[in-house]
Amino acid sequence: MILSSAPVHALAWAAVCAYALSAVGRPAWGARAQVLALVLHGLWAVATFVGEAEAGQGIRWGFAPVLSLTAWLVLAVHFTETRLVPISGLRRIFALIGAASVLLALAFPGDVVRMANSVYAPLHWTLGIAAYALFGVAVVHAAMLDAAERQMRQKDGAGLLGMPLLSLERLTFLFVEAGFVVLTLAILIGLATVVHWHWADHKTVLSLASWATFAALIVGRRTRGWRGRQATRWVYAGAVLVLLAYAGSRFVFEVVLQRAPTGLGS
Repeated sequence: MILSSAPVHALAWAAVCAYALSAVGRPAWGARAQVLALVLHGLWAVATFVGEAEAGQGIRWGFAPVLSLTAWLVLAVHFTETRLVPISGLRRIFALIGAASVLLALAFPGDVVRMANSVYAPLHWTLGIAAYALFGVAVVHAAMLDAAERQMRQKDGAGLLGMPLLSLERLTFLFVEAGFVVLTLAILIGLATVVHWHWADHKTVLSLASWATFAALIVGRRTRGWRGRQATRWVYAGAVLVLLAYAGSRFVFEVVLQRAPTGLGS
């Protein structure tokens, strides 16, 4: 499938080109291209998700659009963070991630589904996407934390990319805790309001497993002082579970089984 609107399609390809310029350009040009890419990617995401909703048809939904929107949120948070704290050296990697997420959504744009299951379904969906993004940012920080610790062991340095190790650790678990709160709200709203919520399906089981993993991490950190690799392994495990809860199950339905989604909660 391809997006039917040529202007929307053009926005996507313009975002890909801007991400490419950000990846290969020198620091000054690369930073400007990064801003342009984020703006174009954001406009395309809004046009993709909201266009059909404004036309009364529903909302475009699928594993790839969700991953693309999540990637945009992660990149936007990182870009904002680099304006406040000394983090650098990740622009090219994030540019490649952004471009790949747009291309993936172009290849697998999902389907337009109606939001008639529950008036709270859009809120459940929005909180789920926000949790994805917060945990995605936590994973980025956890990876930087692991790299910083390796750097300290090898070079006896003070931290990674100029950021003190303790500050990086606090940021990592701040995003973990924020993601956990948002995920909890998403699950509670799903349990209370979504008509097609099923306890036994893969999405529910994996969502609850990811919630339990992050809960164990937060408790372990506060009561047993989990730090370093012991803590970041839990971050990675929880993030994988929450990713599989929707994107993984939707990938199987849409690509492997070639079954269209029946609603936002499916």
